[in-house]
Amino acid sequence: MSVLITPAELGTLIADGHAPRLLDVRWSLTAPNGQADYVSGHIPGAVYADLESELSLHGAKTEGRHPIPPVDYLEGAARRWGINPGDAVVVYDDSSGLAAARAWWLLRHAGLTDVRILDGALAGWRRSGGELVAGTPVVQRGTVTLSYGHLPTLSIDDAAAFPQHGTLLDARARERYLGEVEPVDPRAGHIPGAVSAPTSENIGADGFFKSPSELRARFEGLGLAAGGPVAAYCGSGVTAAHEIAALAIAGYEAALYPASWSQWSQHADRPVETTDSAALSEKDVEVQDVLA
Repeated sequence: MSVLITPAELGTLIADGHAPRLLDVRWSLTAPNGQADYVSGHIPGAVYADLESELSLHGAKTEGRHPIPPVDYLEGAARRWGINPGDAVVVYDDSSGLAAARAWWLLRHAGLTDVRILDGALAGWRRSGGELVAGTPVVQRGTVTLSYGHLPTLSIDDAAAFPQHGTLLDARARERYLGEVEPVDPRAGHIPGAVSAPTSENIGADGFFKSPSELRARFEGLGLAAGGPVAAYCGSGVTAAHEIAALAIAGYEAALYPASWSQWSQHADRPVETTDSAALSEKDVEVQDVLA
């Protein structure tokens, strides 16, 4: 099943009376509640999905900032959104899919098979001539049943061990990976052995995902081998889902560490690295070549 849907494809489905269930997932670290923006203007038929209170459930700090909610909790939200068994779902935001990818990943993990991200997000929809409507639609409650376990995930122990046999990608901005800045979490740096792979580099200048070949070349450049184990994490499991989507577009099946750095940094016994793991690996190879 395709990861993405273009604005033109979505517009055609809506015009033909075959609109998917649309979820508006506007969110950012500095503006976590996007409901006011949703009410002022959204794609016709869309309902608002709150990343903070519906796509995650907050508990102890050691669980991370956006832990996966219990499946019955997500199921209740999905039914409020009007999702029924077999429904096609399209998720979007106003940030190139960085927030919407959380809904895409979580619903796929919960067993829905036809979930796609609106490529280009709201900016692409507007540029294609798509209309927006204001207000809050009345939605008939759905009957979908969900169950977790349909996508691979990592625990904190899995994440610690992963670089020994696979490639662990850090989807945060490079300066956070290097520990130069840390605006949210208690410790700066990255999981030892992780490779810096900012998810922003999966998006082109036009706000759309790069092509499959461009993404494949990017990930190969980061050391990923075809069929080799790969996983991703970020600050709290939101933008890493976007990295998982980009990897899927490029032909890789990747695991997600949902609790991500927001959990790791809360555990004082977990080591922290602030040097470039990939650069160190390349240096080791050069040294081995010289010694050989």
